Amino acid sequence: MSEQTMRLGVIGFAHMHVNALIDDFDKLENVEWVACADTPAKTPSTSRAFGTRHANVQRSMEHTGIAQYYQDYREMLEKESFDLIIVCSENAQHAAVVEAVADKGIHIVVEKPMATTLADALRMVKAAERNNVKLIVNWPSTWMPGIRKAHELVTAGEVGQVLRFKYRNGASLGPMAYGQEITDVEKGQEWWHQAATGGGAYMDYCCYGANLSRWFLGEAAVAAYGLQANLNSHYGDADDNGVVVARYPKAVAILEGSWTMVHSGVSNGPIIYGTDGTMVVDGAKVLVYKERRNPEPTQVYDDNTLPVGRESLAREVQHHLTTGEPLHPTLDLPVNIDAMALLDAGLRSAASGELELVNDIRWTIG
Repeated sequence: MSEQTMRLGVIGFAHMHVNALIDDFDKLENVEWVACADTPAKTPSTSRAFGTRHANVQRSMEHTGIAQYYQDYREMLEKESFDLIIVCSENAQHAAVVEAVADKGIHIVVEKPMATTLADALRMVKAAERNNVKLIVNWPSTWMPGIRKAHELVTAGEVGQVLRFKYRNGASLGPMAYGQEITDVEKGQEWWHQAATGGGAYMDYCCYGANLSRWFLGEAAVAAYGLQANLNSHYGDADDNGVVVARYPKAVAILEGSWTMVHSGVSNGPIIYGTDGTMVVDGAKVLVYKERRNPEPTQVYDDNTLPVGRESLAREVQHHLTTGEPLHPTLDLPVNIDAMALLDAGLRSAASGELELVNDIRWTIG
C-alpha cells in the first residue's frame, strides 16, 4: 500500500477501546473516515454512560466527522470502499465480522482478544489468507515501553533461562467502574457481563498474559489449568475473576484477570523469574534483581522508549502497509494464534475441571 489517503471505517462499538483506536488513527496524515456500523447487541443496551456502546458511537462520529452510520455492517461493506476497518465488536462476533470484511479485500485491525475460541480464530486466519489481507490484533500492552525493554533484556539473557512468567491486570472493578453513573441492571445489559458474547474478566485480562507469555517464552504452551468465577457481579453470568496456569515446554506461566481488585499492591508485571535473577516490569520501568534476599534491585532501567515512527498502533499499521516490514510480533498472527490456543485450553479446563492440552495445530501463516 502506498502513502495515498487511507480510507477508514469502523465496525462495532461494544468495546470502549474503539475510542482510543479512532483517536490514534485520526492523528495520522492522509486518512479519510468513510463510514461506521455497529453489530447487533444480544441484549439491548439502555445506558448512555461513558464506555457503553451508545456513548462510543456518539463520541466516535462526533470526533471523526463520520457522517454515514449504517444499521447493518454488511450493507456498509456492499456500498462503501475501504482500505482498512477497525473491528471493536463483542468478542464473540469477531470471527463473523472479520470474515465479512476480509472477503471484501479490506485490511483489518481487530481489538484484543483475537476471538473467544481457537476455532473462531482459525476462521479469521483462513479468511485473511484466502483474501490476501492483513489481520492485525490490537494490544495496548504492545505500546508499553517497559514491556518492550524487558523482552529485549530477557532475549539478551539478563536473567538466564526463564522458568516462570507471571502477569495480572492492574486494579480493576470492571469496565463499567470508571466513574460512570450506571445501575446494576444497565451493567447487566452490556455485553461485558454476558458469557455468550465473550464477556468476562478471563477474556478481558487473561488474554494479555497469554499474548505476552507466548512472546516472551518464544514458543507455544502445551497444557493449561483454567478457572473462572463470578464472585461479585450478580447482574451478569460472565466471570469477574479468571486464572490460567500454563505449562510451556520449558517454563510455567501464571496469568490472572480480575474485575474485583481495588488495588493490586504490587506491580502487575510481567514478572519474569530466571535461573540468574528476577525481572519486574513496573509501569515504564524495568527492575532486575540478582541478589538473593536483597530487596533492592541490582539494576533499574527507567529511560525506555518506543521506536520513532512506530510508537503507536496506527503508526505501526501505516508503517507495515507502506513498507512491507514485519509487524511487531505481538500484533501478528503466529503469536496470536498460539495465545488463542492457550486461552481456549484454559476455558475448556475451567469447564472440565481437568488439565487440558493446548491444541498444537500448525498452520502456515503469512
